[in-house]
Amino acid sequence: MITQDNFNKEFADPIEERQIRHFVCKEMSRQIHRYIKAMRGSKQQMLRFEEHLGDMTLEEKEQAIARYIDLNRKVLHGLDMKVVLARAMANYSDTYDFLLTLLNDNDRMERYLALIRELYIQYHEVIERDGLFGILDHRGKTILSPKYEFLRTCYVYVDDLRTMPIIAQLNGKMGLVSPDGSESIVAPFIYDSIALRDEPPYFEVRRDGKTLLLTTDGVEK
Repeated sequence: MITQDNFNKEFADPIEERQIRHFVCKEMSRQIHRYIKAMRGSKQQMLRFEEHLGDMTLEEKEQAIARYIDLNRKVLHGLDMKVVLARAMANYSDTYDFLLTLLNDNDRMERYLALIRELYIQYHEVIERDGLFGILDHRGKTILSPKYEFLRTCYVYVDDLRTMPIIAQLNGKMGLVSPDGSESIVAPFIYDSIALRDEPPYFEVRRDGKTLLLTTDGVEK
């Protein structure tokens, strides 16, 4: 509840907040660009990343970037969220004095830093129960129930924001499942092994002594 005593600490101007989020989103996108470059990605890969984000709403961009960060956590190595926020505030401010007002408002800074962490640091967690594995999302909601003998979450590749299926083992056989909360089977549990490739099709599988390729939709090639 907002009162006169806590007004400055609790009140958030919705227009200001959305604009700060907008500029933070741009800063996070730039950080991913730097990560792609550090991973020796090409300019085309960076442009494709931007293209994927281009038609999204702010909320969709935030979610897409958060999913990317979850599967590429090194993106945040060395990143100071206070610097990200300061740059966003600088872009939002129309005068230097107003920027200083924002930066020197400790309550506002802490509120925005908490918001940034909530929006972008949404890490999944692999859990184990009775020797079987499952996955929870950042809120503790079950994405995959703990019934699999093996799980491997697949990194989202540097120029792509698609949701990658998860490599899983069930009853001694390997397959692909979607992290959609419904445990949709992408590729049936019929394979002796599944390995991740660094180019499409992203999966190499072995079955009955034969080596095949699988797409992210579970189609054999």
